[in-house]
Amino acid sequence: MREGILKAVANPPRILWASAMPAMINLFVQMPLMFMAIGVFDLNPLIFLISIICVHTAIAIYSAKEPHISTMMQSYGETRRVTQNLYKVKGSKFEP
Repeated sequence: MREGILKAVANPPRILWASAMPAMINLFVQMPLMFMAIGVFDLNPLIFLISIICVHTAIAIYSAKEPHISTMMQSYGETRRVTQNLYKVKGSKFEP
């Protein structure tokens, strides 16, 4: 078996010690909020930069305990699909 595949599975992608997907979601949510708050309320951007760093640190700490959080987030979207093969009978019966 190739070592590259095992290494990719064993070491998920990280951005500054945090799992990649939660770190990118953090930036993609907080950056537009920061620019809107600066434009509308004339707030200091230092508040948002500190919150980005604090949330990123929390994500990095949680990623140290659960390194595959990105994969878990991706698979959660796949498991929420409702199957079309359930027929109404006494109870739920799966018909493939």
